[in-house]
Amino acid sequence: MSATAHVLVGLVAALHLYILVLEMFLWERGPGRQLSGFDAEMARATAPLAANQGLYNGFLAAGLVWGLIAPDPTGYRVQVFFTACVVVAGLYGGFTANRRILLAQALPGALALAAVLVAG
Repeated sequence: MSATAHVLVGLVAALHLYILVLEMFLWERGPGRQLSGFDAEMARATAPLAANQGLYNGFLAAGLVWGLIAPDPTGYRVQVFFTACVVVAGLYGGFTANRRILLAQALPGALALAAVLVAG
C-alpha cells in the first residue's frame, strides 16, 4: 500500500504544481480563463489574487514532495499534514467558491490521505 500512497501523493503534488502554473502564469490566457470562466477584463483584474492562490498551491506541492523524499517518520508525518491541508483547502474552496473544487482538489487529497494513513 505504501507504493499506492506514494503515487497518489505524487499525483496530488503534480496537480498542485499544475494549478500553480495556471493561476500564476496562465490566468489571463486561454487555460487560466477556461478554469475561471472570466472574460479578459475580469481575468486581468483578478490576476494578482489568482497569483497569490497559485503561490499557496505551490507551497502545498512543495510540502507533498518533501513528504515523499523525507525519511520516515518525518516523511509520513509531512504527508499526513499536507494531504490534510489539501483536503481542508478543497473543502473550503468547494463550499465557498466553486463546487467543482470538491472533485478536483478535496477528493484526490482525501484519497491520498486515506492511502497514506492505511500505509502508515
